[in-house]
Amino acid sequence: MSFVSFEIAGQQTYGLWKDEANWLQVPETFQAQYPDLKSVIAANQLDEVEALIRQNGKAVTSSQARLLPVIPNPSKIFCIGLNYKTHVAETKRADSEYPAIFTRFVDSLTAHNAPLPHPKETTRFDFEGELAVIIGKGGRNISQSNAFEHIAGYACFNDGTARDWQRHTHQWIPGKNFPLTGPLGPFMATRKEIPDVNQLTLESRLNGEVMQHASVADLIYTLPVIIEYLSGFTNLSPGDVIATGTPGGVGDRREPPVYMKAGDVIEVEITGLGTLRNVVSHAA
Repeated sequence: MSFVSFEIAGQQTYGLWKDEANWLQVPETFQAQYPDLKSVIAANQLDEVEALIRQNGKAVTSSQARLLPVIPNPSKIFCIGLNYKTHVAETKRADSEYPAIFTRFVDSLTAHNAPLPHPKETTRFDFEGELAVIIGKGGRNISQSNAFEHIAGYACFNDGTARDWQRHTHQWIPGKNFPLTGPLGPFMATRKEIPDVNQLTLESRLNGEVMQHASVADLIYTLPVIIEYLSGFTNLSPGDVIATGTPGGVGDRREPPVYMKAGDVIEVEITGLGTLRNVVSHAA
């Protein structure tokens, strides 16, 4: 089982994922000490809380609760651009010595099975299936050789993008930060559950049609390189999220382009990390 964050009657909590409709909630006494999954990660208590929930967790169904982004409150969200050769090729961009970095805001995140609002400001709403890394132990100037020791776990991510706003200038942030356009989940698998990320396969499907399919082994900048680079200019903190980039096949680079519209079902599936599913809705 893996970790989830969810909400019951307006109260945020967390626990373990059993399946789409069944979760186990952390005991209230433990949550009083560690109010959210990020605080559990910061205290290096994932193994302890997993054992506790398995023994004393309260059964919760999806009819009683609503999933949240698996980390609802990260201090920082980093996104890596142009990190698969297939995506670099379709964008016709030159190779770079360093990873392209942009950031997302916390209110741009949403959850598995939550509506994915199509921003009314764009007609070019695109998908980007990605592997997300959740930082465990924080730090600065982390070496590549120690990088995996700083990872708590992994999750699926969809970097929903308003392509026109992304290209207003050379800075991509506007197109990447419309509210609730970045699904993260459905759960976080811990690093011990995923011993070799290079064995993972990522697939994005739009209305059941495969749009992206790639091995995580195809990343240009590997996870150790990314973590070393990010921690070279800022402190990484427990619960920080790193979206590691998308492979080729995005809708914007197809002929003709394929953009998401209200009613579409977009899925991102990664080996061992489940399937992140959202239905595109009209923006409020």
